[in-house]
Order: sequence, then C-alpha cells, then structure tokens
Amino acid sequence: MNQHLDTTFGHSNVSTAARNRVLRNTYWLLALSMIPTVLGAWLGVQLHFSLFAGSPMIGFVLFMAIAFGFFFAIEKTKNSGLGVAVLLGFTFFMGLMLSRLIEFTLGFSNGAGLIMTAFGGTAIIFGGMATIATVSKRDFSGMGKWLFAGVLVILVASLANIFLHLPALQLAISVIAIAIFSAYILFDVQQVVNGGETNYISATLSIYLDVYNVFVNLLSILGIVGGNRD
Repeated sequence: MNQHLDTTFGHSNVSTAARNRVLRNTYWLLALSMIPTVLGAWLGVQLHFSLFAGSPMIGFVLFMAIAFGFFFAIEKTKNSGLGVAVLLGFTFFMGLMLSRLIEFTLGFSNGAGLIMTAFGGTAIIFGGMATIATVSKRDFSGMGKWLFAGVLVILVASLANIFLHLPALQLAISVIAIAIFSAYILFDVQQVVNGGETNYISATLSIYLDVYNVFVNLLSILGIVGGNRD
C-alpha cells in the first residue's frame, strides 16, 4: 500500500526548499482528507453500511478490489489536480468502511468518548512520530522491508480471525498493528523529509493509510477493553 523509493540518507538531490514544499502540501492534503473520511463515516452510520454484511470473504475481496482500483487511479493521476480529487474520493470510501466500527462503538454508553479518545491518541502518535522523523538524524529507511513483512502477517491473521472470531487474537492484532503503522508514519514522513518521496499526493496516501490504521486499531482496543454496555 505504501509506495517508497530507495534513497541514501542525507544524499538526496532534492533541494531543501522542494522537500519542505512537498511536506507542507502533504500535511495540508492530509488534513483535507479527513473531511471526506468523516462524511463517509457519518453517511455509512446513517445507512448502516457494511460491505461485509453478506459474506465476510466476498466483502474482503470486494474491499481489496476497490482499494487497489483507487491506488491505481491515484498513481496514474498523481501529477495532476485530478489526483487530489481521486485521493479524496478514496478517503470518502475509507470513511464508509470505517462506519461499521463507528456504529458498533456508538452502541456503548461511552462510545462517543471512546471515539474521541482514539482520535486524540492517534493525533498524539502522529505528532510524535512526525516530529521524530523531522528532527532525527537517524536513517529509518531500513525499516521498510520489516514493516511490510509485519503488515503481511497482520493481514493473514486478520483473515484468519474473520472465521475464528477470537477477541484475544483481535486484541493482539490491533496492538501489533498500532506499533507497525506508528513506525510507518515515522518511515513515510522521513521519506518526504529526506527527498525520497517527491510527490505530495503519493506521500499523503501513504501517511493517510498509516494514520487510518492506527485510529482503527486503537478504537478497536478501546472498544474491547473499555466498552460499556450499561
């Protein structure tokens, strides 16, 4: 899901001004992408939307097909203004996909508080990782292959749990996922800072997915350990 270019730390040919411009545009677009995400989640809750209502496996395959269709379209349009529109369309779709978890969480008496806690926790994680990526002199580019391997493990475990329905396994998956995608924020932001990623639309897509996954898994954990049905 993440698109990365191999670079040598500290030896990019991209000027500092250009890197700062890409990073600034990435942060602006990332902030903007939250609007269609929230709208998609709100609409999904109103419509009780669920792609997995029938067959979870068919729903998963359909989700992956739509998501990779968006990835392909974003890659093809990333050098034009149309790329921004396609990216925002993707974030609206991801908002729809988030609505099932949001609706489930709102079923708790403290559901709204859990959502705000997850949002705040995600913001803190993003702020911390982005700051480290910006100010640290350490090269984090070597983490890429290990993080990708971790994502594959999470994906396989999540597929298995579609059929197993084990709360303990879901909790373990979410904890590991938060760690991996938090590290991915660090990795992806530093790619921009060091000139390894020069397209702000591609950079936004990668960081958006990191932030989205941190939020989803943090909210899942809060629902498992702190949800109140009273």
